Amino acid sequence: MIRAVGLRRTFKVGKETVEAVRDVGFDVAAGELLALLGPNGAGKSTTLRMLTTLLPPTAGSVHIAGFDAAREPGRVREVIGYVGQKSASGENHRIRDELVTQGRCFGLSAQKARHRADEVLDILGIGDLATRVPGTLSGGQRRRVDIALGLIHHPRVLFLDEPTTGLDPHSRAALWDRIQLLRREHGITILLTTHYLDEADRMADRIVIVDRGRVIADGTAGALKADLAGDLMHITTSDTDAARAAADLAGGMPGVSRVTAEGRTVNVRIADADTALPACLRLLDRAALTVTRADVRRPSLDDVFINLTGHRLGESGDAYATVPTDEPIGDTHA
Repeated sequence: MIRAVGLRRTFKVGKETVEAVRDVGFDVAAGELLALLGPNGAGKSTTLRMLTTLLPPTAGSVHIAGFDAAREPGRVREVIGYVGQKSASGENHRIRDELVTQGRCFGLSAQKARHRADEVLDILGIGDLATRVPGTLSGGQRRRVDIALGLIHHPRVLFLDEPTTGLDPHSRAALWDRIQLLRREHGITILLTTHYLDEADRMADRIVIVDRGRVIADGTAGALKADLAGDLMHITTSDTDAARAAADLAGGMPGVSRVTAEGRTVNVRIADADTALPACLRLLDRAALTVTRADVRRPSLDDVFINLTGHRLGESGDAYATVPTDEPIGDTHA
C-alpha cells in the first residue's frame, strides 16, 4: 500500500544546503500498522509530508496504493487520510456539519456525506458530540474528530502524525481502542509517528527508525529489541574490587556487547540472558567472587533508541531540528 524508494529532500537555510532526508525507503503492506520513529530533527515530518503529497521530494519516489505521488497526486489524495499534529476542525462549526463539508469536498453527494458523517462518528464513539463545536470538547474528543475528518472519504491508508501527544493516559487508551477497531473491521493501512515508545511497542506491526535523514532500523519491536539491544544482566558483588574483576570475566563471555561496573554492580548487555546468567554465575563462583544478587531486565525500545542514535526519543538528533518548507533545491521530481 505504501512504497517509498530513495527519498531525499534538501532545503536552503541561509547559504547552507540542509539535507532533511538523505535516503529513506520502506514498504508497508495492506492492513499493516507501521510506526515511523526517530529523534527530533531526524526527518520524520519531512518524510510524512512527502508521502502525503504535501512536499515534493528532491529525489526518490512514492507510490500509494499503486499511484505515483509525483505524477498522480490527486489519485493519491483520494485514497489517503491525513491527521496532522494540530487540530483540523474549525472552532465555530458543529462537528457533524464539519464532517459533511469535508465529505462534499471529496466529491460525496449531500446524502452520502451526511450518511458517512454519522458512520464515522459512530465508528469513533463520538456520535453524541455531533451538534457540539470543537471549543467545547476535551483533547481526546478533538483528536477523535480529527481522525473522523481523515476517514470521511473511505481512505485505504491513514497517516497519523503524533495522534496522542498531549492526551492523558485514559484518553490515549480510548483513542487507541478506536484505531485498533478501524484496523480489525475495515482493514485500513496505518502509518503513524509518535513520541510514546510504549504505543509503538504495543500497537505497531513493524517499526522503522530514522536518524539524520536515513533509515537505520526496520523490523518488529521484538526483533529490534532482541537484535539491537540485547538483555541486560545486573550482578551485585561484595565490593567494588570484586565488581571490577567480575566485569573482566563477564566481558569474555560469548554474546556480550557491553560491560560496565558501577560500584558493586556489574551491568552486562548480552544476547540471551536466560542462558548466559547461570553460566556467568558459575564462572564467578569458580573465581571465588561473591555474588549477592543477580537479575535480568529485558530490553525496551528506549534501549534500542539509545543504542542506535545516542539519543532518547524526543531529543534532537541533528543540528537542524526543524527546516523550512520553501521550494526544494534542484529537481523536484524523481
